[in-house]
Amino acid sequence: MKLQATCNLLIHAQTQCPMVAMLRPRSGLTQWIVQQRYDLQPWAPVTEFVDSYGNLCQRLVVPPGHTRISVEVTMHVEDHIAVALDAPYTPITELPADVLQYLLQSRYCPSDKMLGQALAVVGTAERGYAQVEAIRAWVHDNIAYRYGVSTASTDALDTLAHGAGVCRDFAHVGMALCRSLQIPARMVVGYLHGLKPMDLHAWFEAFVGGRWYTFDATQSEPRGGRIVLAYGHDAADVAFISDYGLQPLQIEEMSVLVAALADDATPHDATAENMPPEGAPAFQPGV
Repeated sequence: MKLQATCNLLIHAQTQCPMVAMLRPRSGLTQWIVQQRYDLQPWAPVTEFVDSYGNLCQRLVVPPGHTRISVEVTMHVEDHIAVALDAPYTPITELPADVLQYLLQSRYCPSDKMLGQALAVVGTAERGYAQVEAIRAWVHDNIAYRYGVSTASTDALDTLAHGAGVCRDFAHVGMALCRSLQIPARMVVGYLHGLKPMDLHAWFEAFVGGRWYTFDATQSEPRGGRIVLAYGHDAADVAFISDYGLQPLQIEEMSVLVAALADDATPHDATAENMPPEGAPAFQPGV
């Protein structure tokens, strides 16, 4: 499947503001970049580095006033995500060294406090993929997707108490429940073709059966058509914009579009939505 994704941001800075963005994907096993464009108006010098999770990060100093960031990427991605209901639990002794870190509790995923909840959710499900799928289904059925309930400081326990949240909150609950069962889980942010309303999106992956599998509690069934931008322990690691000025940046406009391309690269399906300045995005930036 070939997708074209665009993200346009208009940000405003009161004074010069150091900033790190995560808006450029990488090629990998499940996605391959065909072409991409990354533009700043007005232009500011940018350096790029790879963080400890393997994410591409763009570092710059935003000048006072307005800056428009425009990113466009065309990628080959998987039409369908892998599903393996019989994938077993991977013993801790067999986990790759770089996966061990995703067993740890984190700021938004206090998994050390959630074992009882996790055991109640998975019931008699076979240890491994079946448990994670039980968690995904439970979150989908029991947490309402609702704007305005969560903030930048809402963690998984808060979301359970509220009974509602947005995509990043769904992911935090899923990851925390998995980790409490000693199943590694990591947060993923990126684009999902056909998402309504269209926005940058968050979901999670769990390591079972010797590999990572995708789980998205906001969706009723497995869906492909995903472009990954970043991985991390939780939302603190994958904010698409992190600013470090004395006065915070303001996102005044944001639009996201994801279109499926035919072989001749002609868009035949697109969805876009503008985010009003006062609105609360589904994926909270700058945390």
